[in-house]
Amino acid sequence: MKILTVSDVVVPELYKELDKKAFPDIDLVMACGDLPPEYLSFLCHVFGGPLFYVRGNHDIRYNEKPPQGCTDIHGRIAKYQGLKILGLGGSRWYNGGVNQYTEQEMKRYIRRLKFSLWRNRGVDIVITHASPRYIHDAEDPCHRGFRCFGTFIDKYGPAYFIHGHIHRDFDSPEERITRVNKTKVINTYGYNIIHIHP
Repeated sequence: MKILTVSDVVVPELYKELDKKAFPDIDLVMACGDLPPEYLSFLCHVFGGPLFYVRGNHDIRYNEKPPQGCTDIHGRIAKYQGLKILGLGGSRWYNGGVNQYTEQEMKRYIRRLKFSLWRNRGVDIVITHASPRYIHDAEDPCHRGFRCFGTFIDKYGPAYFIHGHIHRDFDSPEERITRVNKTKVINTYGYNIIHIHP
């Protein structure tokens, strides 16, 4: 399975300058926040498959204009072709804006998922906006990661933990990845493509 992941910036190669031949055989799109709803609607339409997303701290228009054909999976587990995918949106609380959570609030979201995680025997992929604390994050209040994400990785060991929020350019896909035990933590700023065998 070929998955396109996006976050934080509209990439011209995927929008105004899109040549679909450069992105063949995309089975699923996942968005990790801070993107215009029109962009997600476009990607969903062009690639013709499901698009799962979580909101970032700058996604203030989604209530009035949600992305068409796309599914918000914040706080729940979605399934696609045998994959179990959990979404947790938002950033750390820093000024009281939308989609901002304290550490305790995010812990509560995860705690509410305990039965669902048990029933599904964990998850394969987690998509978030913020990163885990001390993995790809920064020290300013807005860009600090959540400690409970690290605890989640240790406890459930998803194959992939994919986040946005941390703006950084990469020379190769490998630079995006930090391995934590058996989990690949991936910063998908801009876009990234991963290949998964369900």
